[in-house]
Amino acid sequence: MDLGLQGKRAIVTGGSRGIGKAIAQELAREGVDVAIVARNKAELETAARQLGAETNRRIVPLAADVSSKEQVDRMVAEAVQHLGGVHILINSGSAPGGSASAIGPIETVVDEDLLQDFNVKYVGALRCSRAVIPFMKTEGWGRIVNISGANARNAGNLSGGARNTALVHLTKTLAVQLGRHGITVNCIHPGTTRTERTPSLLAARAKQLGLSAEEAERQDFAPDSPRGNAICRMVDASEIATVATFLASDKAWAVSGELIAATGGAGRSVYY
Repeated sequence: MDLGLQGKRAIVTGGSRGIGKAIAQELAREGVDVAIVARNKAELETAARQLGAETNRRIVPLAADVSSKEQVDRMVAEAVQHLGGVHILINSGSAPGGSASAIGPIETVVDEDLLQDFNVKYVGALRCSRAVIPFMKTEGWGRIVNISGANARNAGNLSGGARNTALVHLTKTLAVQLGRHGITVNCIHPGTTRTERTPSLLAARAKQLGLSAEEAERQDFAPDSPRGNAICRMVDASEIATVATFLASDKAWAVSGELIAATGGAGRSVYY
């Protein structure tokens, strides 16, 4: 299927690794030139070289902290200068799960860390969206995809759940405001997702349980999987990237202001 993305330009925050990097890779495979954004310049440059060699598209590494309005505005201006415009924004910049001191029992939550989690994920997405919207309006076409998280639907993680829920609200609000300009805005809830960090985490978990990494993965994820123990596994970052790339495409015009849970079917709640 031709997704109509050839020649488009994108900004992907959190693009040096994990889900963000996987999305940048999939967009580039579809013919998109991509600016990848993160705080670590060395990691960005390594990722840019790798993705450029794999996809033969222009991959521009731009170091920026999305908790800073000044850095976000500068980054977007540089991306537009390098790429010649911007059609797509993927908001994927945040610490997975949230700060350790903001996710436990309420008695242990550190206010400043909780606020910083919101400042990076929620307000960071707002800052990046605000900065790219004028360019998308000029094009008369735009796609914003927010990478949230399935813990928005599960009580317990005070920081991760709250910031992810807020990101869903931002998604719908922007979709309502921007639809008349040809801009769609959607959100993805990944569940636990396999990234570069996963092998070491699974190895530690397997050692704790006295199992192989494969057995530890099945034990931890099978109870909540509708697919049964035999084929239970984590969703891979590349599978989140496929969903995001479709939402960023010409073919997804009919979808805006919506949330897609990409968890492999985990969970039993009904949403309508």
